[in-house]
Amino acid sequence: MRVPELEPVVRAWRDRLDPSARAGVPAHVTVLFPFLDESRIDSDTLAAIDGVIGRHHPFEARFEHFGRFPGVLYLAPEPDAPFRRLTEAIVSRWPETPPFGGQFDDIVPHLTIAQAPDDTALDEAEADLRGRLPVLVDVSSVDLMVHDGSRWRQRASFALR
Repeated sequence: MRVPELEPVVRAWRDRLDPSARAGVPAHVTVLFPFLDESRIDSDTLAAIDGVIGRHHPFEARFEHFGRFPGVLYLAPEPDAPFRRLTEAIVSRWPETPPFGGQFDDIVPHLTIAQAPDDTALDEAEADLRGRLPVLVDVSSVDLMVHDGSRWRQRASFALR
């Protein structure tokens, strides 16, 4: 889901060190990746997604703390439970699409800032951004992004109700 309030805060680092930003992905917290191939997304699928997302209520999240995966710097939303519930709901409806292909045992909601092979660039980004936090966000929708082979674009948006 898009996090436009964080876009001006993280944009420069994402443009420099996050390949997804250069491919058209805005600042976001992923609900589920990978999802269905775009060829499987028809009006019935869009209605089903809307039904699943629509059972969740809008919420507020705070981005203040950094986290790391190997070679990745991210911001961790608090609370993270509403993000986890959205992922779990989509996976429950489409169990053939486990988060990150089933690569990881735990769902870790996060907003990727930078990817780098060594920690130096990640340390620099964290130090630069620390003074710009916290950022509070209102989460009221989930966007469906699709990839055309080189760029990502928004296909649909679903309101939390």
